[in-house]
Amino acid sequence: MTDVSVVSLLPSFVMPDPEWPVPTPPNVTAATEDASCDEESVRLMLRVKEGDVKAFERLVELHQGIMIGTASRMLGNLDDAHDIAQQVFIRVWKSAPRYEPTAKFTTWLFTIMRNLVFNESRRRTRRKEVSLETESDDDMPQRQYTDHTAPAPDHLTQQDELEKALDKAISALPEKQRLAVIMRQQQDLPYEQICEVLNMSLPAVKSLLFRARTELRKHLAVYLGEDLS
Repeated sequence: MTDVSVVSLLPSFVMPDPEWPVPTPPNVTAATEDASCDEESVRLMLRVKEGDVKAFERLVELHQGIMIGTASRMLGNLDDAHDIAQQVFIRVWKSAPRYEPTAKFTTWLFTIMRNLVFNESRRRTRRKEVSLETESDDDMPQRQYTDHTAPAPDHLTQQDELEKALDKAISALPEKQRLAVIMRQQQDLPYEQICEVLNMSLPAVKSLLFRARTELRKHLAVYLGEDLS
């Protein structure tokens, strides 16, 4: 089903220029492109280039799920994820007149989403820094920290607890590591496509993922029964 919150923006794409420019689709190599993978999306996008709103709606239907899911895991907030997805597709629409099918369509979408998500993450960091600077010790509320080494409540299953711990551990990773893990482990993107999205070499991406997985194992050791001391 088409997401009404996204498609409702179709009649009026009157928005200020984004802080991040819409990136030029990266070049494709034989190693990164499956000839049949993006055929429908490219075909639809070429129709969008001619102003076909129905083709655009179909593109949204095809790709909004992965955009919302990835943004939600990056930001930890579903409402913000819907906003990011809307912005992604608005940028797709606005850039349609300049579109050329020189890359995997999903790589291009992820690159736009990456810029928006990283920008939002940095805004949040700045807001937190300002908030901490304006709080005094007397005004600061007593924060409650969860002891994740304690046994889970009876009503939570072990799997539920592990999934919550994994989400928390992923959210604590640096933004590039977090996005790489989400794209690889949860969206099943190939290494080569992750390289395109992050603008990194294959060895650099593999190193990034290795560091991220090492950090995740440390956070999840208590749940996995591992002793990393």
